[in-house]
Amino acid sequence: MTTNCNKCSKTSLSLWLRPLSDGPFCLPGWDRALIQLQVRALLSSTGSRAVGKDLGNRKLEISSGKLARFANGSSGDTAVMATAVSKTKPSPSQFMPLVVDYRQKAAAVGRIPTNPLRREISTSDTEILTHCSVRPIFPAGYFCDIQVLCNLLAVDGINELDVLAINGMADGECVVNPTRKEMSSSTLNVVVAGAPKSQIVMLEASAENILQQDFCHAIKVGVKYTQQIIQGIQQLVKEIGVTKRTPQKLFTPSQEIVKHAHKLTMERLCAVFTDYEHDKISRDEAVKKIRLDTEEQLKEIFPEVDLYEIIESFNTVAKEVFRSIILNEYKRCDGRDLTLLRNISCEVDMFKTLHGSELFQRGQTPVLCTVTFDSLESSIKLDRVITTINGIKDKNFMLHYEFPPYATNEIVKVIGINRRELGPGALAEKALYPVIPKDFPFAIRVTSEVLESNGSSSMASACGGSVAMGLATKTNLEKGEIEDYHLLTDILGIEAYNGDMDFKIAGINKGITALQADIKLPGITMKIVMEAIQQASEILQIMNKTISKPQASRKENGPVVETVQAETVVTISQVDEETFSIFAPTPSAMHEARDFIAEICKDDQEQQLEFGAVYTATITESRDTGVMVKLYPNMILVKYFGCDPADGRMRLSHKVLQSSATTVVRTLNDRSSIVMGEAISQLSSNNSQ
Repeated sequence: MTTNCNKCSKTSLSLWLRPLSDGPFCLPGWDRALIQLQVRALLSSTGSRAVGKDLGNRKLEISSGKLARFANGSSGDTAVMATAVSKTKPSPSQFMPLVVDYRQKAAAVGRIPTNPLRREISTSDTEILTHCSVRPIFPAGYFCDIQVLCNLLAVDGINELDVLAINGMADGECVVNPTRKEMSSSTLNVVVAGAPKSQIVMLEASAENILQQDFCHAIKVGVKYTQQIIQGIQQLVKEIGVTKRTPQKLFTPSQEIVKHAHKLTMERLCAVFTDYEHDKISRDEAVKKIRLDTEEQLKEIFPEVDLYEIIESFNTVAKEVFRSIILNEYKRCDGRDLTLLRNISCEVDMFKTLHGSELFQRGQTPVLCTVTFDSLESSIKLDRVITTINGIKDKNFMLHYEFPPYATNEIVKVIGINRRELGPGALAEKALYPVIPKDFPFAIRVTSEVLESNGSSSMASACGGSVAMGLATKTNLEKGEIEDYHLLTDILGIEAYNGDMDFKIAGINKGITALQADIKLPGITMKIVMEAIQQASEILQIMNKTISKPQASRKENGPVVETVQAETVVTISQVDEETFSIFAPTPSAMHEARDFIAEICKDDQEQQLEFGAVYTATITESRDTGVMVKLYPNMILVKYFGCDPADGRMRLSHKVLQSSATTVVRTLNDRSSIVMGEAISQLSSNNSQ
């Protein structure tokens, strides 16, 4: 029944539900129980609307006003609910506080969480895609707190969860919103977030050495279908009659303050941005001094204005001057042309005890990468809930990106991984993953620690990780897009701050393995994206000078037991510190394993010498009592008479070894004679020697 609440003057609904007595989940006595459910009706049920769009051979449905009274999108029987809440008053934080969270519900796959609390406590990086897609559409100066929550409601095990425009490429054909089965055989996975008028807001992709023309074609197909989704959303908004809220205030500086800031700072900023002797630290200090001086002067002129407006007016002018120099003079603040790379260096195997290490430096951005090989037991073991949701069982390759506060000369409390590190790490991991063999018998962990940061640290991680693993197969490209527009290769930190796009590509030879585009504008044209993809990179040539081809074998300190097991299909168990047990399914496998182990241990085994045999040795020292020799580096042949029973020393002919001859052979019919190549006739007539 429906009643009116006198206190709050809002509609209240009371529902009395009687559980079915013959239901499969009913307990004794439930047939007599009554449950009262109180619901506050913010929207009537008639406010629910839904639209559907055919994307390829599947249908995408978007509805609003039914669940959480905001939005619910579904594809097939996979459903995701998205909700958004925003405050009406601006935040004093002077930036847009946007929070995006993605919750994977175990109930969506008919499972119970396996952690001790049996609750959903795990986090994911899926919200990064949503965050990057949503942030650019907000107007400048919008500082109201916003929280977007995406809850996974149902998973059918067929359709992927990312219900944006996802393209896969199977058998050379682009597939929109592919199923998991189609994705398993796909060589491309690209997420496209679009805007009206065929513009692009965000790109995220992983691929297996896709050619540029195929990659560009997939993006064009994705943009085409995003327009259908946008039309459906616009239709839904129109049917429901949602009125867009007008913000109370946008925090943008007035033109009068900007004009005064321009007069006070333009010449000084131009001098700093065209002084090519500056590095990151000195340039930042020079700009900071100008900013502090300008703030004091503007405070005197506009004493009633908030400090934020003064700071923002300076930032507006600084950005305008910085961009103007690039657009008009085609020069960057460090003196480079638009497409010129910074100095790049590679130093491999810095630490011999590690399985792999490399210091990759581009300009003032050095990144230290290390590689560790371990058994497959060290792979990331995903619980059954995540396995069912994502369709991924184990993960034997991982790249962990670390951006410590000292990289930017800051003091920040270190509390584990943060979202600032997730995006770059995910990109570098996607870039390197395609070169790992599918049946690789080890777990691989690459760590990338940014030692200093002046832009392009994520791409340096991809390059450094490649060389550290012994894979000189990575090339990369990073650009910042400036309005009007110019594409900059290998951007600095200040260029990333003042630019409108951060575009990163990683690839193998002529193909592409990963792409990530963070765009600050509400959308960019397809032309800019295509031009950015086609622009070449020179970094692979620099990496090839350090390592021109993949390493033929792993380092000596790599995992040995796992190597033998992987190569010979035997099982090795450690009994104690010096004893191992080997189980082989067949005699041939056992022989193969023994030969393999003998080859590995040949340099460490104590050699057993045969009496009367000829061995290769190097004479290292001659003494009155004999000679000191080193066996096995192929230098000279000597005759071995056995070991002295008293001291165990080798017995050799002292008189013969003092000769100038370099080669000797043994005479089988006389133990005490040695024939030398330069004195055969002489020694033949005098066997006593």
